[in-house]
Amino acid sequence: MARGPRVGDEITLTATILKVMEDGVSSVSIPTYNFPLAIDTPKKARAGEKVPISGFATRVDSADGKITVRIDGGGLVTVDLDSIVDCSPTSRVAVRE
Repeated sequence: MARGPRVGDEITLTATILKVMEDGVSSVSIPTYNFPLAIDTPKKARAGEKVPISGFATRVDSADGKITVRIDGGGLVTVDLDSIVDCSPTSRVAVRE
């Protein structure tokens, strides 16, 4: 039985490149996130391509079916749980007393 995402898990989303700017930054669209997001993309990226972006879960709301992800270099995005492409658990360090 697969478990749902938890806070701290590495989350991968798929973004569609909307516009590539000269400085290597691209404006991307993420499904169920209603705003464009600026991220660093590969040099040969073109508009319309799909690129994977990853980050760590900072908040999981199972009741509403939403997850907030801190994207590496992009900020926080809140998307539906259905938008997740991959979820890999991170090691949790046990606290010694």
